Amino acid sequence: MADPFFLSRLMLVSTVSCLALSSCSIIPDTGATDPDRFAQETAPVFYRPEGIDPEKVKRLPVQPVPQVRDLYQTQFHQTYGLPVSSPVHQAMYAQQHEDDFTLPAVPYTRIDPRFLRQEVSYQSPERPGTIVVDTRNYFLYLIEPNGKAMRYGVGLGREGYAWSGRGSVQWKQKWPRWTPPAEMVAREPDMRPISAERGGMNPGPTNPLGARALYIYNNGKDTLYRVHGTPDWQSIGKATSSGCVRMLNQDVIDLYNRVPAHSQIVVM
Repeated sequence: MADPFFLSRLMLVSTVSCLALSSCSIIPDTGATDPDRFAQETAPVFYRPEGIDPEKVKRLPVQPVPQVRDLYQTQFHQTYGLPVSSPVHQAMYAQQHEDDFTLPAVPYTRIDPRFLRQEVSYQSPERPGTIVVDTRNYFLYLIEPNGKAMRYGVGLGREGYAWSGRGSVQWKQKWPRWTPPAEMVAREPDMRPISAERGGMNPGPTNPLGARALYIYNNGKDTLYRVHGTPDWQSIGKATSSGCVRMLNQDVIDLYNRVPAHSQIVVM
């Protein structure tokens, strides 16, 4: 049986607790929404080193924003982060397979862009279809209508400077055989096995005439002047020891396909 005294104390405590709770009220903290208090509590804390007056610290000078071409410039005047190769030139100078021969791809990124095949504005009194060889600037132009021309870079040997004037492409040869003249064989006796009297050098990618040759005549006479391909891509835009007008093999193929026989050529 429960103790009556314990029960009476328990009821008294419960009654006092209920009265206390009923007399209490929950008051919200409205100060949390006060703007001044918010600004004070969220204000940034700055590091102020002892003995340093922030007002006397010199500010760094304002540097001008550099232009894009001045960023990370390399010896090839390219800019990191930008494409360094053209997909158009990549297709132009890709490896080619033809007639059991393989022409290697030309490392065109190592050639001055001026000497890569491109259509340019070019005012000339010559008729469209005429070839103009600019020996001073190492360019070959194929004249097009409306003041345009297809321009190719060329290399020039001694024979390339030996003749100038107007002639015609008497005939064109695909994968020509090279027959060095007697004068060249006399200067370089090691070439005797491929001299003209022994049949010359077989055609192919390593042949000095390359993949194509255009033979220039004047008044029905062979000028011994040739526009031809070359495997030596480093000679483009330069003067070389021998040869006439050298073109990249992929370029001379393009020219060969554009120029009909008996086209006019002007060398200046």
